[in-house]
Amino acid sequence: MEVYRDFYKKSIENPEAFWQEQAQKISWHQFPETILSNKQNYPQWFADGKLNMSYLCIDKHIEDGYGEEIAIIYDSPVTNRKRTITYNELHSEVARLAGGLHKMGVQKGDTVLIYMPMIPQAVFSMLACARLGVTHTVVFGGFAPNELAVRIDDCKPKVILTASSGVEVDRILPYKPFVDSAIELATHKPQYVILFKRLLGAVVPDKEYDIDYKSLVTASNEIDPVIVEANHPLYVLHTSGTTGKPKGIVRDTGGYATALKFSMEYIYNVKPGEVFWAASDVGWVVGHSFIVYGPLLNRNTTVLFEGKPVKTPDASAFWRIISEYNVKSVFAAPTAIRAIRKEDPEGLMLKNFDLSSLNYFFLAGERSDTATVEWLTKKINRPVIDHWWQTESGWPMASIMTKVDDVRIKHGSVAKPVCGFDIQIVDEEGNQLADNKEGFVLVKLPLPPGTLMGIWNNEERFFSGYLEQINGYYFTGDGGFKDTEGYIYITGRVDDVINVAGHRLSTAEMEEVISSHNTVAECAVFGIHDEIKGQTPLALVVTKAGNDVAESVIEQEVIAKIRSNIGTIATLKRVIVVDRLPKTRSGKILRKLLRDIADKKEYSIPSTIDDPEIINEIIQVYKQHKI
Repeated sequence: MEVYRDFYKKSIENPEAFWQEQAQKISWHQFPETILSNKQNYPQWFADGKLNMSYLCIDKHIEDGYGEEIAIIYDSPVTNRKRTITYNELHSEVARLAGGLHKMGVQKGDTVLIYMPMIPQAVFSMLACARLGVTHTVVFGGFAPNELAVRIDDCKPKVILTASSGVEVDRILPYKPFVDSAIELATHKPQYVILFKRLLGAVVPDKEYDIDYKSLVTASNEIDPVIVEANHPLYVLHTSGTTGKPKGIVRDTGGYATALKFSMEYIYNVKPGEVFWAASDVGWVVGHSFIVYGPLLNRNTTVLFEGKPVKTPDASAFWRIISEYNVKSVFAAPTAIRAIRKEDPEGLMLKNFDLSSLNYFFLAGERSDTATVEWLTKKINRPVIDHWWQTESGWPMASIMTKVDDVRIKHGSVAKPVCGFDIQIVDEEGNQLADNKEGFVLVKLPLPPGTLMGIWNNEERFFSGYLEQINGYYFTGDGGFKDTEGYIYITGRVDDVINVAGHRLSTAEMEEVISSHNTVAECAVFGIHDEIKGQTPLALVVTKAGNDVAESVIEQEVIAKIRSNIGTIATLKRVIVVDRLPKTRSGKILRKLLRDIADKKEYSIPSTIDDPEIINEIIQVYKQHKI
């Protein structure tokens, strides 16, 4: 076993040789001769290589004699359905869906939008797009029609793939009506909507552009994988930015495949044929990387779970999945564990399940508090590893690399840099800071394979947002520090994006919606600490002069407006009317100060504050509302 330090050092000192060796572990149609090149001083990996992601995830395993192995386990406690899908079955469905799309005129260079719940057809759709060399954009099903419309206009899909409905614990979510509303709102009009009918009772109005999913697949012939260049965009995935407008993060194919293969082996340490479970959603980057492409590429059985950590039926859901399917490694958000702990604080439900198959439990997506990590570690008696990455990175930037390192966990830390990520802590001038000094968390270029290629149709925003703050570095947007042993600690975002249950949400976007309310003069939205979700948004609003609408009515209407415009994922529950907001003399609202007071953290009053007396006003408001 190679020692982590030496292994990591190789990746930093000679990245070309290191990643050439890793790239040899996947099957290329044409292995690249050019390993690392640059485009506008930004790294390009494997530029002249050729391959197909769908082939790597399906056809390769069948050729190797594993066609009857289980590729996907679908477990849906909300519909009381279970299904196993072999690689042969996966091939038949994906190849025929790709054939149907091809017959409709969808081809390499086009984009397709996928708006689906956690059902096998979502995975089939992603892989069918990959098979054709078509760039997909998956939109999380919790987003409202206008958010979906923004993404339609950004990516201009030829086709949308959707389902009639999603299912929550206590309700049916009408996916297809959301899509219809979004198409009405969008400037760009897709040619077709391919609809998978779930027959769960949702009313689905027929539209001229509708195509029935099952009929299309049944009537279509299988199609072979279309070979694409390594830097061909596999997908676009939108993440919130500080301006409010979502950023379409573009992912390549060859570098991504190499990075995912590496991740499955060296971080999650699962062997081909073993079961891996990422308890996430295909609408998020975790779902792309570690529900779909990573496990299938590595010939792992992946678990597709349409349920919740609690209430489906109770706090034992996670333990049942691990026990029933002999899961080797799990990846979940700390929010899920907090919810389980809240429902079953003594962990009594664990006693009913055999977790002997489990080697590691990974956490990411938001800050993992020590109490939650300690509780989980004690209850499952397995290493609980907090690790750190972003939609932009596509795979972990910091973690314990379990295959080559001792699993020595430090609570509060996201462990050590992963191979290829030269993580440094710097001040505003780009000077490296000493151990245990907090600063900006940056990654020295070149970034390793699998990281973002850019922002869809917005090169200027890509360079200004990530590369121009400090020359030669990728700007993560996070603050943090390193200790004397090289362990990394992430202390929070340095922008106005908050993290709710692992989902990044733009406060600027929420403020824009709130400001459109007819009583609101100005507002501030920021994330405050939440025991379950990590952060939850709080809105402070100043009403217009002469307003006579009751505070409770304003609160209800603002919450409804957020739900309608952004979706339930925003989870805005508190709106407090205040006389004024703390500002600098130049008029900038001091959101960090508001957040620190709410979280009862030590705070310093900026010398630039317009009126220090406002601090006492805010403290009194928080006390009154029990913040």
